[in-house]
Amino acid sequence: MQRFFPSLLMAMLLAAGLAAPADAGTTTRSSTQRTATPPDSQIEATIRTKLAKSKIGKDGFRFHVQRGVVTWEGSTNVMQHKGSATRMAHAAGAVQVVNNIHVNGTGKDISTLKKASVQQ
Repeated sequence: MQRFFPSLLMAMLLAAGLAAPADAGTTTRSSTQRTATPPDSQIEATIRTKLAKSKIGKDGFRFHVQRGVVTWEGSTNVMQHKGSATRMAHAAGAVQVVNNIHVNGTGKDISTLKKASVQQ
């Protein structure tokens, strides 16, 4: 009985190996390649459209696109707007984002900030 289980296990492993396709562990080059970067004009148009529909459009951020790299300039009072600008640029097809948006009030003493609380 002790010899049966190791033999059975070996037979199952061998059968599984033979049943697997020959290229099961390899990836194709086309599946790992990135999609083509859209032209700068298309990235800019997409960001302008998204910015017009978004809350962060009211902050008056400026941006420019050069070779797929989006650079943001401006300031805001809402910390999340800086992250939203970065995500917006990536969603528009930017290969890199340089976010120079300054968040006003981040130099405050941490003890003066209100902490979020959950009401039960």
